Amino acid sequence: MGNQQLTALSSEARRQKQTALMIELVERKIRARAQQIYDERGHVDGFDVADWVQAESEVLGKSILAPLYRRSRQQPRQTEEFPSGAMAAVVVAPDAAAPNPGPSGP
Repeated sequence: MGNQQLTALSSEARRQKQTALMIELVERKIRARAQQIYDERGHVDGFDVADWVQAESEVLGKSILAPLYRRSRQQPRQTEEFPSGAMAAVVVAPDAAAPNPGPSGP
């Protein structure tokens, strides 16, 4: 392998690593803001997705890295938690604040 090929490979690897680090930085900011929103609400559970969406909107609205982060979200990602091909189950708990209809019948 020639010297130019090695330089091109190392440049590409460095660019990919920098991109991953920038995306991680944005995700940390979003996670921290979502936690802050949760704390401000008084640790009321059941709003995790809403908190994340709000935090994501706020952080990305102020970030020059927003297009990079959005592109990364559109590409399939392989993570340690959910390897390629694995599926995640989402469990939705009933809303604790919803009124209880009580027993049905006469």
